[in-house]
Amino acid sequence: MTLHRLLQARAENDRPVRVGLIGAGKFGTMFLAQALATPGLHVLAIADLDVERAKANLASAHWPPHRYDAQSAAKALAAGTTWVTEDSDALINAGGLDVVIEATGDPDVGIRHALAAIERGRHIVMVNVEADVLAGPLLAERAREAGIVYSMAYGDQPALICEMVDWARTSGLEVVAAGKGTLYMPEFHASTPETVWDHYGLSAARAEKSGMNAKMFNSFLDGTKSSIEMAAVANATGLTAAPAGLAFPACAVEDLAGTLIPETAGGVLHHKGQVEVISSRQRAGNDVQNDLRWGVYVTFEAATDYVERCFADYGLITDASGKYSALWRPYHLIGLELGSSVASAALLGLPTGAPDGFRADVAATAKRDLKPGEELDGEGGYTVWGRLMVAGDSISLGAVPIGLAHGATLKKPVKEGQVVTWEDLDLADALTDSVSYKLRREMEAGLDGAARN
Repeated sequence: MTLHRLLQARAENDRPVRVGLIGAGKFGTMFLAQALATPGLHVLAIADLDVERAKANLASAHWPPHRYDAQSAAKALAAGTTWVTEDSDALINAGGLDVVIEATGDPDVGIRHALAAIERGRHIVMVNVEADVLAGPLLAERAREAGIVYSMAYGDQPALICEMVDWARTSGLEVVAAGKGTLYMPEFHASTPETVWDHYGLSAARAEKSGMNAKMFNSFLDGTKSSIEMAAVANATGLTAAPAGLAFPACAVEDLAGTLIPETAGGVLHHKGQVEVISSRQRAGNDVQNDLRWGVYVTFEAATDYVERCFADYGLITDASGKYSALWRPYHLIGLELGSSVASAALLGLPTGAPDGFRADVAATAKRDLKPGEELDGEGGYTVWGRLMVAGDSISLGAVPIGLAHGATLKKPVKEGQVVTWEDLDLADALTDSVSYKLRREMEAGLDGAARN
């Protein structure tokens, strides 16, 4: 049976999959817009620190007010409606709940929510890729031990990439590379929340009026989000990063098969089995025609001359040798597609991508020369951006992961482009006492050997 038919059966038997959403921002609201049209799903509760904002977003997603007027989870369960609260712990512990969606975007908060869901026996769909990259391999391991599903979020690019990798491997094809597209220029690494809107062609006033978060958008621009997403893919698929991190080669979709292959075969990759992000803009400043700015791709190799002939027989785009080909998806629908993860976890017991090893990391890297006494402001801020690294290299260097590079004070100078290490920081109790710091250090200790293999 398909997921849709399984959901229909749950609806017909009045046994809907009951979901709790933590974080009713853009991604969460996009899911909510589709949940109304999905039989067999019941959004039991929504937790957000700003309840009024959450209700306003529900209204904008065309939810009738009576659908979210429940005064408790118990009343929402009985009436088939939704409880909106600021209490995420109460949501996780609500009776009848099947799946928790973590969509806050805050790594420390996300890790705490995931641990609570594991303890309570709730499946977890982790929209919060920042938390996933910081400690996801260990969280996923704990979830498996507890007999629940820890899943990446379908609709977000990492899960879609994982799906394409799985398709290729299930078809007996060797995956050569996988990744996504973005708009990239080397100077974007120095972008700050103050300069970000110039690159998007917006004024700060217009962005503020539209409710656009400068740090979040800057994370996409300065390379941090691309690094985070590729680390998530590496940790979930076994693909690995190049030693120098992401290269962001400019590439049109019709050139994927000849570009995203190893240098030894005429392409740009350091090795087979690599994650890489391609740019929609050439370094000279001209935009690529037929770019993949919003999409995802996989390149793969024919194992025999027979398969090469099949590629040719059915019109696949290949490199000059005919040995390598590619498949891509031009768009992703973000939260509009999230229901697939919820249904897969609850009805099939399967994730739409999940980390199974600590292979890649994202290290805080100075955007400019930093001085002793300066405070790091984390992802998308003024001080650091996130660089993709091989996990073993990151551990050996003592690199500070981007997810923990917020609020820490430097005790040593750090040059522009240099990775920030633990030895550079004046470690305060507020950081070292945090759940995310302790879990991350536990993961490093437990998976150190695996990361070096």
